[in-house]
Amino acid sequence: MTKLLLVIDMQEDFFQQGRLAEKRTEFTRSLNELVHAFRRESQKIIWVRQVFKEDLSDTYLALRQSIQKWTIEGTNGCELLSEFSRHPEEHEVIKKRYSAFFETELDEILNEMSPSEIVIAGVNTHACVRVTAIDAYQRDYHLLLAQECIDSYDQGCHDESFGYMVNSGIGLPLSNTEIIDRLKS
Repeated sequence: MTKLLLVIDMQEDFFQQGRLAEKRTEFTRSLNELVHAFRRESQKIIWVRQVFKEDLSDTYLALRQSIQKWTIEGTNGCELLSEFSRHPEEHEVIKKRYSAFFETELDEILNEMSPSEIVIAGVNTHACVRVTAIDAYQRDYHLLLAQECIDSYDQGCHDESFGYMVNSGIGLPLSNTEIIDRLKS
C-alpha cells in the first residue's frame, strides 16, 4: 500500500521572521524525521511550492492588490528551505493558489500513485495546508495530519484551522511516532 507525504510550502520566504523563524530548527528537524522515514520505507513524497512571477500577474487577487511580494520566481525566497533536499524521483508541484490541486498536475500524480493514505505537512495551516487538505478530502483521500509538522505564522490561525480539520473529520492528527509506526505496518 502506497503512503504519501505531501509537503506544502516549506520555502525560505515563510521562515524569515516571526513565529516560523523562531521555530525553524525544531520544525525542520521534525519534518526531516518524516521525510527520512518515508524514504527509508520506499514511500512517496511530493514537494509543493508556491512560485509567482515578479509582476504578480499569476498570483491570487489579495496579493496582487497588496504591496507585499513573496515566493517570487528566481529568488532564494521561493526555494525549498536549505534543510531539505528533494530527490530526483520525488515530484514537485508548483502552485499559484492556496490549494495544491488548483490548476496543477497533482490530481494526475495522485491518480497514478493511488495512495492509501496522504500525510499532510507544511505551512501555513490556515491557508495552503487547510485548503489543500479540504480539496484532498473532497477527492476521498484518507488524510493524516502531521501534528509536529504543520504550523502557521499566526498561532491563533493555526489552532483554529487545525482544530477545524480535526473536528470536521477531514484528517486524523498523528504524531511523528504514530505516522512512522503506520509506515512500517
